[in-house]
Amino acid sequence: MDNELTIKRIFDAPRELVFKAWTDPTLLAKWWGPTYFTIPACEVDARPGGKLYIVMHGPKGTVFDVDMPIHGMFQEFVPPSRLVFNTDAVEDEKGVPQLRVLCTASFSEAGGKTELTLHLVLQSSNPASQAAWAGSEMGWNQSLDKLAMLQVKA
Repeated sequence: MDNELTIKRIFDAPRELVFKAWTDPTLLAKWWGPTYFTIPACEVDARPGGKLYIVMHGPKGTVFDVDMPIHGMFQEFVPPSRLVFNTDAVEDEKGVPQLRVLCTASFSEAGGKTELTLHLVLQSSNPASQAAWAGSEMGWNQSLDKLAMLQVKA
C-alpha cells in the first residue's frame, strides 16, 4: 500500500475564495467528506498550532451511519497559498485515533482559476484503519467534487 497520495484539481474560482472554503467552518462543513456524508460539527482555528475538529456522519442505514470524529492541528497557514495540517481519525473503542495523515493543500493562481494540489502522507495507521486510508483517494475526490459545486462568495 502506498503511503502518499497527490490529487490536483482546477477550480473555476479565485484562489482567495477556494482557500476560504478550506478555512471557514461554515463553508468547510458544506463540502468535506465523501458523497452523502454530512458534517454535524466543524471547528477551524486556521493558524499554526490551531485546532481542526470535524465530525463526519455517513449515509443513514449504512455501516457509515455513525459519527466519525477527526481531530487535527495546523502546522502552516499561508493565505491564500498554502495549508499544512494533520488529521487523526478512525478512533478505537477507547477513542484513540488509529490513522494519522499529514495534509498539504497548495493553492496556485491559474488565469482567474485556482489550481489545488493536495498532498497526503500517511504518518501512522494499523490494520483497523487501513481500509480508511485505502478509500482516501476516492473520498477526497468526492469531497473535491462537492467543493467544485460550492458557490463561495467573497
